[in-house]
Amino acid sequence: MHVYTKIYEFAATVGAFEGYVYGKNKLAAEDLSNWVRNIVSAYQHLPPDVKEKFQASLDGTLGRAAGSLASALGENHELTTKLKSIISDSSIKSPDDFQLKKWFQE
Repeated sequence: MHVYTKIYEFAATVGAFEGYVYGKNKLAAEDLSNWVRNIVSAYQHLPPDVKEKFQASLDGTLGRAAGSLASALGENHELTTKLKSIISDSSIKSPDDFQLKKWFQE
C-alpha cells in the first residue's frame, strides 16, 4: 500500500473517532477499545519521517479526542492513556480547542 494511502486511512480513522466521541458524556469503553487499538497500531506502523510531517496536526485532533474520552471515561482510563501515548504536544486538552482558520482558507 502506498504511504499516501496509509496516511489518508489513518487520518480518516482518527477524524472519525474524534467526531464520534465529541460531546458525549457517556461512552462505552468496550465499544471504543478496538478503535483505539487500531489507531495506535496504525500510528506505530507509519515511518518516523512520515509521522514527523503531520504530528502537530495529529496532536490537535487526538488531543481533542483524548479530552472527550477523559471527560466520559476518566483522565487515567486505559483508552485515554493509550491515545495520549502517541500525542507529542499535550497542551490541547479540551475537546473544543479547534483551530478557527484552516490552512486552505484565505
